[in-house]
Amino acid sequence: MALEIERRFLVVGDGWRLLVGPPQALRQGYVVSSADGVTVRVRRTGAGQAWLTLKAAADACGLVRHEFEYPIPEEDAEGLWQLAPDRLEKTRFHLDLPGGEWIVDCFEGDNAPLVLAEVELPAVDADLSIPAWCGLEVTGDSRWSNALLAAKPIQSWTATDRCRYGLA
Repeated sequence: MALEIERRFLVVGDGWRLLVGPPQALRQGYVVSSADGVTVRVRRTGAGQAWLTLKAAADACGLVRHEFEYPIPEEDAEGLWQLAPDRLEKTRFHLDLPGGEWIVDCFEGDNAPLVLAEVELPAVDADLSIPAWCGLEVTGDSRWSNALLAAKPIQSWTATDRCRYGLA
């Protein structure tokens, strides 16, 4: 059993680009996505790797959840991708920053121009220095979860809501 402790932020500016590793194209399909936050996801990379991930609902703060991830054959991933009613594509960048495992996701398609930063922490109370390019913290706000972005991408939001978050 793996415990995921994660904080998420809307990204403002391009300062993060100075810290990135190679880009990683990701396609995610949500085979199951329940209203209480339980998901079954298939993730594929452009390099032919694939995983099946099961996530439990997050705690009350939206910071901690159980996550189980298993590598699967590419052909199985393709079959699950075709069955998934909700899908999204993004490019992921791993960052060289202290305090946790930082990534930035640049969303494509109906979720463009959304850019989100995530940091996986070793403990809930871990010290964290938040970079200046991290804007609004959206940890615990389910509308920013990948599962909900796949089901209700930002281009389906009202213009007012998109503008409120700088996504118009």
